[in-house]
Amino acid sequence: MRLLVWLVRAAVFFTLFAFALNNRDEATIHWFFEQQWRAPMVIIVLAAFALGCAFGIVAMVPSWWRHRRLARTRKDASVSSFEPVTMTAATEPPLQHPPRDGL
Repeated sequence: MRLLVWLVRAAVFFTLFAFALNNRDEATIHWFFEQQWRAPMVIIVLAAFALGCAFGIVAMVPSWWRHRRLARTRKDASVSSFEPVTMTAATEPPLQHPPRDGL
């Protein structure tokens, strides 16, 4: 399984590397008020990808916090309702078989 994960990682890396080599032409981003940004196309595309990932993570943070808080309250509720169990004949572990001679 680890080999498969590393093969996928290597494929993604080499795909992005080939993408970067093929897109070295300069591109221009036109902002508001006549502002421009000139950079290689691969930098612009990777910057847009990184900003999209960052935006997605920031958008998920409130739901992550809500789920953590819910899990913590459920854990606290289950710990507070904990009652010690006493050993009885029904809950004792089964007896072990004695070792065989000659093996």
